[in-house]
Amino acid sequence: MVNHMTKTELENCIFEYGKDIYSFCKSIALNLQEADDLYQDTFLKAMELLSDIDNEKKPKSYLLSIALRLWKNKKRKYAWRNRIANVISITDELDLDLVKASAFTPENELLKKEETDFVRSAVNRLPDKLKLPVLLYYMEDLPVAQIAFVLKIPVGTVKSRLHFARKLLEKELEVVLDETYG
Repeated sequence: MVNHMTKTELENCIFEYGKDIYSFCKSIALNLQEADDLYQDTFLKAMELLSDIDNEKKPKSYLLSIALRLWKNKKRKYAWRNRIANVISITDELDLDLVKASAFTPENELLKKEETDFVRSAVNRLPDKLKLPVLLYYMEDLPVAQIAFVLKIPVGTVKSRLHFARKLLEKELEVVLDETYG
């Protein structure tokens, strides 16, 4: 028997997963306004689909798949926006963790910022079919099976795309980071 989600349970999901969903929306949207709109649209759509959401299964993955589907639909609708800018938006907490992890000097802070910018830029250049699994895996910490569910592709395809994306990023970043630190 399917345990359909109630409005109260959805509100609890918003409280529990809202920050993660918003972070994902910021990662795939073109700007903050679009991220805000996508975030709101995701939960409005979730309200419409409330009877379809199984509370026993992974509600976070379901919400991420709604956000992704809405984004893809909007992207198709506005085909002239083929390039994605500022895709990776690491949260302030992560930036704060990076600063705390290193000795706080202006030189170290500048090196960390440059490194983060190189990685963001490299991920930005990946095609969507590689970029989305990378974002879901590394930013949202989703396991491969949940990424497959969100993207509606086989688990093996997710693994393959992650592997290929890592190889491309490793190759591109190796040159840049070797020049910076070598």
